[in-house]
Amino acid sequence: MNPSMERMHIPLARIAHARSGDKADWVDFGLFARNEAGWRLIEREVTAQRVQAHFAPWLPGEVLLWPLPRLLALKLVLKDALQGGGARNLRQDNLGKAMAGALLRMDITVTQAELDEALQSPTVAWWP
Repeated sequence: MNPSMERMHIPLARIAHARSGDKADWVDFGLFARNEAGWRLIEREVTAQRVQAHFAPWLPGEVLLWPLPRLLALKLVLKDALQGGGARNLRQDNLGKAMAGALLRMDITVTQAELDEALQSPTVAWWP
């Protein structure tokens, strides 16, 4: 097999940036690709089911997902993610703002060629 076509696992952090916050018992995410090549990978690999499985140990609620292709982004909402909300939660970090880091640790499956394209393509104008 061509080495550039072998599939491998990488964390989302290699190709994306995320922001998160909370509202009551929900966590709200924005997941942003750096460029079109990264967006194609995010759009293919990041599904509501995969995010649900990634957060399964502490996410009893559903995951809602909206693709925003013009922004090269996904909007995700995790329902019932904070055990009743910030004031009622017994976890040490009881707010959704820290959960973007946890999302960026989620593995996705890519080929070396896809990763190279995502890392070497120019970033979009608004990306820092």
